[in-house]
Amino acid sequence: MADITVTEHLLLHQKRTPQATGQFTGLLYDLILSGKSISRRINKAGLLDILGGTGEVNVQGENVQKMDTIANRIMLYRMERCGALCAMSSEEEADLIRVSPEFPRGDYILIFDPLDGSSNIDVNINVGTIFSILRRPDGHSGEVTLDEVLQPGNRQVAAGYILYGPSTMLVLSTGQGVHGFTLDPGVGEFLLSHPNMCIPEQGYIYSVNEGNWKNWDAPAREAVNWFHGCETSDGKPYSSRYVGALVADFHRTLINGGIYMYPSDAKKPNGKLRLMCEAAPLAFLAEQAGGKASDGRGRILERVPEHLHARTPLFIGSAKDVEAVENIYAKYAGLIA
Repeated sequence: MADITVTEHLLLHQKRTPQATGQFTGLLYDLILSGKSISRRINKAGLLDILGGTGEVNVQGENVQKMDTIANRIMLYRMERCGALCAMSSEEEADLIRVSPEFPRGDYILIFDPLDGSSNIDVNINVGTIFSILRRPDGHSGEVTLDEVLQPGNRQVAAGYILYGPSTMLVLSTGQGVHGFTLDPGVGEFLLSHPNMCIPEQGYIYSVNEGNWKNWDAPAREAVNWFHGCETSDGKPYSSRYVGALVADFHRTLINGGIYMYPSDAKKPNGKLRLMCEAAPLAFLAEQAGGKASDGRGRILERVPEHLHARTPLFIGSAKDVEAVENIYAKYAGLIA
């Protein structure tokens, strides 16, 4: 395979990807530069005394890791200056971030989780940056309003993640399939390594934190029980795998198939995962790769967020596996009705 960079890939597909020009290409360039910078720091985290927590709690009520703060600072600094954005929202920030008038502004809105799975940094497990790119609605000018940002996931123009693991990998979709690019440290570029990524129609792995079992409702318990007892397409039982970092669990699901599940529970009745910076971008990738993403009752990409940090249950992965969960939830909805 020829060494095709991300930018070259976008330009090669420019006719089918109208947004792969001008502002968008510049936005992606600075996003990639941010990922490279974060990757370098993660690789040296044990040597630079940037492991562990800061002692602070973020807007989500979660303990902040030192690398959370560093990754967030890198993203905010770089992306505010890229000239393609009018606003941003970070998992680590309570409010919408409007690009300062001292910098050039564009038509795009960036929603991101600067470092998903950061609690795993101390034990050297994969973590990642998840991002969603929206376009500001036509006909709007002046300061961006919150209503302009609270768009359903089906309006995303692009989404993806940068996975920091044994290799650093960018997985991206601009609405024309899903493509993976691996960082070559020798040339400092993300090179196309996984073209046209597709999720198998049915997988063989289910991924869920079964430690939350006692707090789940009946359909969530039945859904997990279903995977305990059902068979894969080749007649074998499903295997359980759970990393505990959404981006890592999803990456495995994208490649091998299966399902990742994070149901709501008694402690988090609206779900734990953030709709805009976690569930929606990964749902966009799942659907572009031939899979599905649901909250158990409907398509994730059709949900309209009520606020920046709205939460949701998530069932994502192979189409048949997600449909099996939806059927169970539908059955309980009928019983309740």
